[in-house]
Amino acid sequence: MKKIRLTLIFTVCAILTGYTQKAAIKTNLAYDATATVNVGAEFAVSRKLSVDLSGNYNGWDVVEQKSWQHWMIQPEVRYWTHETFNGHFFGVHGIYANYSISRLDLPIFDMKRSCAYDGLAYGAGLSYGYHIYVTPRLNIELTAGVGFLHFEYDKTNPVTKESENGRYARSYFGPTKVGLSIVYIIF
Repeated sequence: MKKIRLTLIFTVCAILTGYTQKAAIKTNLAYDATATVNVGAEFAVSRKLSVDLSGNYNGWDVVEQKSWQHWMIQPEVRYWTHETFNGHFFGVHGIYANYSISRLDLPIFDMKRSCAYDGLAYGAGLSYGYHIYVTPRLNIELTAGVGFLHFEYDKTNPVTKESENGRYARSYFGPTKVGLSIVYIIF
């Protein structure tokens, strides 16, 4: 088992160091604005393809008695029109999230202030983005995406803590990704 791990680590390191300027870490300022802590990592796998993985976490109440807690991962495969980390790209992304929302009106999802919602969401979408060169190690990334999400959740009354019968489901098509990110090129 130890040999397999070492072989896997060596293979990943060899692939990642086989390109110059082909790995980056990032943070999305759009998510930061919603008090969602996030970090992303992106690796070039060829001259025009990269793989991006971002994770997001919000574990606190918005204000007293209101909550929008969640964690989410968004993997994405990107095709760059010029070369990785330079200019325009098109992507295919996935989404998986676990959330707990209470005492907030979110009309786009038909969620009412009188209920608390605990559940998960998953889906996929298409995105477009652009990297703006700032310095050899620092870029700014703009990205937007649309796609499909499926929500599964339980409803409870936040005051009485009584659960409404059944598990609920809702599907959604629309914006699934937005970003204004600071990108630091590692190597």
